Amino acid sequence: MQEKNYKRTTVTAALPYANGGVHIGHLAGVYVPADIYVRYLRLKKQDVIFIGGSDEHGVPITIRAREEGITPQDVVDRYHKIIKDSFEQFGISFDIYSRTTSATHHQFAADFFRKLYDEGKLVEKTSKQYYDEEVQAFLTDRDIVGECPYCHHEAYGNQCENGCGRDLSPEELLNPRSKRSDSTPVLRETKNWYLPLNEYQEWLKQWILEDHKEWRPNVYGQCKSWLDMDLQPRAMTRDLDWGIPVPVEGAEGKVLYVWFDAPIGYISNTKELCERDPERWGSWQQWWQDDDTRLVHFIGKDNIVFHCIIFPVMMRAHGKYIMPDNVPANEFLNLEDNKISTSKNWAVWLHEYLVDLPGKQDVLRYVLTANAPETKDNNFTWKDFQDRNNNELVAIYGNFVNRALQLTKKYWGGVVPACGELTEVDRAALEEFKDVKKNVESLLDVFKFREAQKEAMNLARIGNRYITECEPWKVLKTDPKRVETILYISLQLVANLAIAFEPFLPFSSKRLREMLNIDSFEWNQLGQTDILQPGHQLAEPALLFEKIDDEVIAAQLQKLEDTKKANEAANYKAKDIKPIIDFSDFEKLDIRVARVKNCEKVKKANKLLKFTLDDGSGTDRTIVSGIAKYYEPEELIGRDVLFIANLAPRKLMGIESQGMILSAENFDGDLSVTTILREVKPGSQVC
Repeated sequence: MQEKNYKRTTVTAALPYANGGVHIGHLAGVYVPADIYVRYLRLKKQDVIFIGGSDEHGVPITIRAREEGITPQDVVDRYHKIIKDSFEQFGISFDIYSRTTSATHHQFAADFFRKLYDEGKLVEKTSKQYYDEEVQAFLTDRDIVGECPYCHHEAYGNQCENGCGRDLSPEELLNPRSKRSDSTPVLRETKNWYLPLNEYQEWLKQWILEDHKEWRPNVYGQCKSWLDMDLQPRAMTRDLDWGIPVPVEGAEGKVLYVWFDAPIGYISNTKELCERDPERWGSWQQWWQDDDTRLVHFIGKDNIVFHCIIFPVMMRAHGKYIMPDNVPANEFLNLEDNKISTSKNWAVWLHEYLVDLPGKQDVLRYVLTANAPETKDNNFTWKDFQDRNNNELVAIYGNFVNRALQLTKKYWGGVVPACGELTEVDRAALEEFKDVKKNVESLLDVFKFREAQKEAMNLARIGNRYITECEPWKVLKTDPKRVETILYISLQLVANLAIAFEPFLPFSSKRLREMLNIDSFEWNQLGQTDILQPGHQLAEPALLFEKIDDEVIAAQLQKLEDTKKANEAANYKAKDIKPIIDFSDFEKLDIRVARVKNCEKVKKANKLLKFTLDDGSGTDRTIVSGIAKYYEPEELIGRDVLFIANLAPRKLMGIESQGMILSAENFDGDLSVTTILREVKPGSQVC
């Protein structure tokens, strides 16, 4: 697609869900890269607006409110403040951070929906959904539990999380019941309004697959996989009592689907900001409806479909809005080799980090950028955090700055000396960093923040090598004029560091500017060798970074270990002994020993393994089991396992499973196949 020169840029960062705090996965995936990009554009004196806010509607909030015996508004008020305060303290420099429960947003989202409704852009459909007659409410998928028809584990109405992992619909569950009343729900007809995605499929194919081949492979690939299928209409309303009421006659008890209302929050928050200060920001329309505006969404990979397909279709249907020029979605960040889980508290929460490691916002920003999951899932460990701080920020960046400033203070009273005649060593150092602006810009412009930060750190490496090679402490006795040149060049490198790191490490860049006695720099100064003029008085130097001791890291690791133990204890308590049964009921189960002859993964099913068993009958038995997450197929071949032989056969992914292999579930949710202590013949019965 041909590059266009835009007058302004609208940058949005995914609205965090006001059901918990912000953790390092959110930061690495969305907010740190978005903030880096916005700070970079501001340094270049470009016209940019940075929009954020809390997403405060949806089912999980209502569930938490019921569990805590409070209102949904109480929940979102609590977490909106935690999230907003955390972002401010961490330096995420939103121009506005609002919320989707604001009056401005409610009216804006309702008007947006009403326009689509009035113009016939929505499709009205009637369907049957489960209804709880005791609480007199339609049930969400997460409010319905029952038996998975495929693996017979308990499952929610949308997914079998504890067993085979298959996506489900509530109607598929065996023996469904309502989590809200424990009663059996009934199916009732209900009417909702759908966005006909299918009508926009050809336009989406052209706009994304042809016009935006420059998008990141993970974004482009996920969009392509959706567009290669036939898109279907998607409901834009829900039968809920928490959210924005559907502004249509006869729609009582219905609210806008949270994924319809949430992205509109970007626009309503912009409107709120512009109305607050129109002289500074102008009209909200210029940021969302002017063809001279570039729109960039920063999100995590789980939001790609909503920001690249559903939201653009909503704006296209409305007819007045610009489309996103880029959606640089990141992959996921793991924590200590395990997936971050908010429900299990397996996370590093930003509000806790700010208390435990005060003043170290830039350390976390640096580490998260260095490990940014830009192309694949990445991992955060506290050991790596410590190493990058001690070996890079302290030993490279901080060390060079301290050497340059302390030597200037010692030899020239903290005054920038004049530059004398250059030597080959000087010219080599200057040659090394002359392209820093071009190199960093070329990476930031295409959202390669990890590589751009490396380029910035290279300046400090150049500086350290230069001072070490020149040895001004030795040269001073024989050629003091030569030392002036060494210090002059070193100080210019320090000033360049302050500029290059401003988007990445705003707190330490501010402290460095204070030490240089400079109020501000501009981006176009990057790469220059005359930023600090001879005779300029520097302020008192101080350490820019400090080492992090083992004790600090041990405390964070202990916190995670305590979390793991708490989860194990909670899982143990959660698995209550099932109701007492007669021995005759146990005798109905025919549990036998089988030897695994072959084992292989089931195609298109990440959790399923297909077993071929010798059960002693002379005929192979096939069983499909949801344990692929815990075993490689080859490690099970030749093992003796226990299985239920008289369970009615069921088809899983088109394969008839003739029984069930027995496994034990550990406290952490891992499954372990049960086996026997000594060898017995296949077909032997457990008694």
